[in-house]
Amino acid sequence: MQRILVIQTAFIGDAILATSVLEKLHAFYPLARLDLLVRKGNESICKDHPFLHRVLIFDKSSKYKNLWKLITGLRKEKYDLVINLQRFFTTGLITVLSGGKETIGFDKNPLSFLFTYRVQHQYNENGRTVHEVDRNQKLIARYTDNASAKPKLYPKSVTLELKSPYICMAPFSIWFTKQYPEKHWVELIKLLVPKYQVYLMGAPSDKEGCEQIIRQVNSDKVESLAGKLNLLESAGVMKGAVMNFVNDSAPLHLASAVNAPCAAFFCSTVKAFGFTPLSDRSWVFEAEEYLTCKPCGLHGYKACPLGHFKCGEISAVRVIQTLGL
Repeated sequence: MQRILVIQTAFIGDAILATSVLEKLHAFYPLARLDLLVRKGNESICKDHPFLHRVLIFDKSSKYKNLWKLITGLRKEKYDLVINLQRFFTTGLITVLSGGKETIGFDKNPLSFLFTYRVQHQYNENGRTVHEVDRNQKLIARYTDNASAKPKLYPKSVTLELKSPYICMAPFSIWFTKQYPEKHWVELIKLLVPKYQVYLMGAPSDKEGCEQIIRQVNSDKVESLAGKLNLLESAGVMKGAVMNFVNDSAPLHLASAVNAPCAAFFCSTVKAFGFTPLSDRSWVFEAEEYLTCKPCGLHGYKACPLGHFKCGEISAVRVIQTLGL
């Protein structure tokens, strides 16, 4: 294998988890040219990656115009292997028309019958949950082995002057029902600020939400870094934290990719989907009440479908006591 392309144009968390495939491929084919295709906006995670040759970008703003331009460029690369980590028609089309000598992807992709090889996509196997990184590893097992591999990012040293010891929190998600409720973030921070500096993490769109939390806490030991860091810089800050509090969202996977301690809140989603943290020190917290409505969906919703959002009722006191903070 001389030239290999990995395709993952979904959300940022999925792109981060795709790096586990890069780790395994590089271990088995250290001289191969590895390229990664991601959606526009996710390319910063692999800036200065030590063994990634090129990050290709799919701009979905003019989807079909850019699609044909992308495919034309891929065909010129003459890939030996094209690996599609997604189950959607568009990436299936990219895979089929890429010109790759061998193509492989999941059987749930509608165009998988045109791939060289297709692999069964499973959420569980023999009664056990299959993590997303292990689902992805199954795609390359015929070229490598069956062992698991963790995602990995390579942030540079943090240049910010951070006050130690510190804790990072990423309170927001694209999906409301994946977010630990604001009132509980406020309570959690109030329990922690006597001992720790707290940094709130997020995208530029999260700035106002973070400032609203800070106003409610009313402590000079809480600072917002929302919009001030790119993804790799955020990972570098999280790596040095005593603990990282996250939702079932992209920051969870940032923590996994730098093996940072992580406490994840799973509100509307469940561990059985296979997106739990992979850090050596990690915890998942869920509501103690059994809810027949959970999970309400794979990705979450803009509002609780039943209007009560009981899955977000996770005691901050219980969290602190469990972690011993």
